[in-house]
Amino acid sequence: MNTRKKPAAAAAGKGTRSSRPEDQRLPIASTFAYGFQHVLTMYGGIIAPPLIIGAAAGMSSQDIGLLIAACLFVGGLATILQTVGIRFFGSQLPLVQGVSFAGVSTMVAIVHGGGGIQAVFGSVIAASLIGLLITPLFSKIIRFFPPVVTGTVITTIGLTLMPVAANWAMGGNNKADNYGSMANIGLAAATMAIVLLLSKVGSAAISRLSILLAMVLGTGIAFAFGMADFSKVGQGEIVAFPTPFAFGPPVFEIAAIISMLIVILVTLTETSADIIAVGEIVGTKVDSKRIGDGLRADMLSSAISPLFNSFTQSAFAQNVGLVAITGVKSRFVVSAGGLILVILGLLPVLGRVVAAVPTPVLGGAGIVLFGTVAASGIRTLSKVEYRNNMNLIIVAASIGFGMIPIAAPAFYDKFPSWFGTIFHSGISSAAVMAILLNLLFNHLKAGNSENQSVFVAGTERVVREEDLKCLADGDRYEGGKLIDCEGKEVRIESTEKASEH
Repeated sequence: MNTRKKPAAAAAGKGTRSSRPEDQRLPIASTFAYGFQHVLTMYGGIIAPPLIIGAAAGMSSQDIGLLIAACLFVGGLATILQTVGIRFFGSQLPLVQGVSFAGVSTMVAIVHGGGGIQAVFGSVIAASLIGLLITPLFSKIIRFFPPVVTGTVITTIGLTLMPVAANWAMGGNNKADNYGSMANIGLAAATMAIVLLLSKVGSAAISRLSILLAMVLGTGIAFAFGMADFSKVGQGEIVAFPTPFAFGPPVFEIAAIISMLIVILVTLTETSADIIAVGEIVGTKVDSKRIGDGLRADMLSSAISPLFNSFTQSAFAQNVGLVAITGVKSRFVVSAGGLILVILGLLPVLGRVVAAVPTPVLGGAGIVLFGTVAASGIRTLSKVEYRNNMNLIIVAASIGFGMIPIAAPAFYDKFPSWFGTIFHSGISSAAVMAILLNLLFNHLKAGNSENQSVFVAGTERVVREEDLKCLADGDRYEGGKLIDCEGKEVRIESTEKASEH
């Protein structure tokens, strides 16, 4: 009898483990195909920071190539840590990690300040270690992220990424002669059309791979019209391991560390939002412990990354959109993507193949991807209760505040650098505003009333009590006419005429 119970218990335990959507395991071929789709989606974003920072530091193209390879390698390791997870580190959610855009301007400022790339690496190490120590504080704020906050942040993530997709669709380089040309935009439109058409196909496998297939077909179209350049694929080393501290030992400067610490606070905020966002999309439980484990993985990866010549690590919001649009929720798919990133970092030749995908192709797919993120946020906001509360104004003010740096990128240029660093990110702006307004209206309830603002009355259809008193049992409204219980029409007078009686 005991031998029968043991397998049953084991099966029950296995069922419990597999009950989480993110723990689903797919066939190996599908796992790596979907993982490669994640890599293609975020590739442009992960190589942009080292390109910008390397150029600011006056590096040669060979050194910038080394930075790019290092960022791919470390991003892959960080992704594996975040998705597979070990004790205290990793959210075990389908989140792709990579170099955060939040710190690019600060790193460029440190380089121009005379510290050079070594001061950047030193500030990243020190600030990330401080961030690792304060993650318990961030992991305790989960109760301040109800749907009105998470929905607002998810929507803002999608909206703030749309300029990225538009820039990619136009060509990615605003100094190029063909930037914004009909050819570039037409290629992006063709790629987007392919995504939509493949999504309509009855085959679930093709529909889920619509982004990857559209990128392949879009690249094929670009090659046929001479818009894809593969000539540089064979140039450079085939295999190269990132050399630790290839640019010299890190330099620790107080001012640089303080500036980078602000970036770390922004990164913690954005990663918290991304963890909650992907939890909503996947449909799994995200508590303070899980957020804490995810943030610790973020900070540990960021602290180690300068060893291999990389920078701060953060979850990539565009890949959250890919999870939403494909419906593939398995974290092991993203782990496979992390392994591919590691291989790309070790095999620069493969990285050059992926880099040959034309930017407009990425833009066409990005419009659908990033729009899906915003749609996911709207779906979350649809579950929010708007009656007799201030939730509508929380959403309105937070999204509006988050759109300021997107609509006017120079808006915070005259503000103190620390303030601009935080609020120049639309995601951080919306998150901070949503959290503060949620605290003000839903937690600090002193002074609240049922009808304290015009926004409350505007959230739903309202019928005045005195109007109801004028109706009799059986009255009904049909075809623009008020009919009584006997089927006779009741005359309706305007407010002005009624006041004359």
